[in-house]
Parts: sequence; C-alpha cells; structure tokens
Amino acid sequence: MTEKHKGIAFAIIGTTFWGMSGVTAQYLFADQPVEPAWLVGVRMGIAGVLLVVWSLFTDFHEVFAIWRHWRDWVQLILFAICGMIPSQYCYFMAVKHGNAPTATILQFLGPLFIIIYLALRHLRWPRRIDMISMAVALFGTYLLVTKGQFDSLQLAPAAVFWGVSAGVGQALYTLIPIRLLRQYDAKVVTGWAMIIGSLVFLPHNLSQPLPALNAVGWAGVLFVATFGTMFAYLLYLQSLDYILPATTGMLSSFEPLTATVLSIIVLHTAFGVPEMIGGAMILATAFLQAMAVRGPHPTTQKTG
Repeated sequence: MTEKHKGIAFAIIGTTFWGMSGVTAQYLFADQPVEPAWLVGVRMGIAGVLLVVWSLFTDFHEVFAIWRHWRDWVQLILFAICGMIPSQYCYFMAVKHGNAPTATILQFLGPLFIIIYLALRHLRWPRRIDMISMAVALFGTYLLVTKGQFDSLQLAPAAVFWGVSAGVGQALYTLIPIRLLRQYDAKVVTGWAMIIGSLVFLPHNLSQPLPALNAVGWAGVLFVATFGTMFAYLLYLQSLDYILPATTGMLSSFEPLTATVLSIIVLHTAFGVPEMIGGAMILATAFLQAMAVRGPHPTTQKTG
C-alpha cells in the first residue's frame, strides 16, 4: 500500500466512523432514554480525556505548554465554548429533531458561512467559485428541507434550525483555533477543548439521574465517544500526513454517505430522491472549494 492509498484509507475510515456516530446517536435518541446534552457532555469528556492521555505519550511537553500563556488558554476556552460546544450540541439536536443524514448534510454548510465571514472581514465580494458554491448549497438546502415540494417545509423547523446552527458551529470550530493549531499539536488543542466543553454540561448531567440504558444503549454511548469521536478524529488527522487537506476534505463526503445508507438500512429512515439530490448539491460545495485551492485551506479542517 502506497502512502497516498494509506492516507485515503485513513480519511475514509475516520469519516465513516463519524457517519456511524450520527446514526448511533439517532438510535439512542429514538429508542433509549438519552438526551443530546447528556450525550454531548459524556462524549466530549471521554474523548477529551483519551486525546489528552494519548498526547502525554506523543507530545508530552505540549500538553501543558498551552496553559502557560494567557493568550493561548483564553483562545482555547473561546474555542471550546464558541466552537466545540455549538458544533457538537447543535448537530445532535438536529439529529434528535430530524435524522442523522439531514443533520450531517446541513452541518456541511460550514464552508458557506466561512465564505461569508471572510468576505465581510476583508470587505470584498467572494470569488466566482465561492458565489457558485453558495448558490449550489442554498438550492441544495432548499431541496433537502422541502423534499421537492416547494410550497411547504417538509423537514421539522427545529431540525432545520439546529442543522443550520451546526453549520455555523462548524465554521466557528474551523476559524477560531487557527492560531493555536499553528503552535500546538491538534490532538492537544482538541483534547483540552473537549474536556472544557464537557465541564459546561457537567452540572446538568450530575443533576439528572443516570439514564436507564440497556447493554446496547451503553455500547452505543461508548461507540460514539471512542470510535465515533476519538478514533475518527485521529484517523482523519493521520490522513493529513499522506494526502493534501483538500483531498481529505473531499473524502469527508463519506460521513453523510455512511449516515444516509446506515440510517435507511438500519433505522428505516425515509430519504427520497429530492433529499438525495439536495444533499449531493450541498456536498458538491466541498468539491468546488477543494478544486479552488492548492494546499492547506481553513475550510478543510474537520471536527467529528
């Protein structure tokens, strides 16, 4: 296996785990006594601790170096509160009120909000490819939420709101830690941010009785926290050592593909042709953006 093939395999497996995580969450919300806030807090806590412990063996000196300078830890906390929590909590709320495929696809609107932010920040019109991407994404979203019936909204308004909010959260997750990721290992930054984010949910989770989950339910929670978060993230990150970020960004399409296929087969989620076309149009924006860049680009970073 060549290094390129290895990188492609890592990216596909990692994003597939993310897609499986969304479907698992949909099952937990529908068939188990699990709420998004509890699952997000537990997921971030377990994954964050595992990432920091992992970093102790690989980047020992960086694990605590990020806390030595106030500018770094302030930005880390900002990343956790304004980036990590919105991207994860809004996504799971979108899954709860809708389903895993639509939530995952709407989260891919993140690059659209990055385009808008950069245009406003630099006070200039977006590039032609950006304008095309925005038009394609917006029409795809329209198809997704109306299911081709243009006179009415077929997807629950709450699912649309939280899905679009997840896209905004994804954009913030990508933009906020750019400076930190230039100085520190991504595992360290993400691990600490997840731990900080989990502490926000700790009072709520401690005030609620422990969910009465069966063995399958606890296995699902453990899968979301480990394979669906930590291992998915590590594999995706490892792929960047072998292939370009733009290529990895395009391979992220395996996440909504996995979520859609498994949701239809395992959970019997209704997902018709209009939704598939709309979803494909939204995902096409990732390909359009990837074709417009050479090398690293802020919109190619992934969260999980």
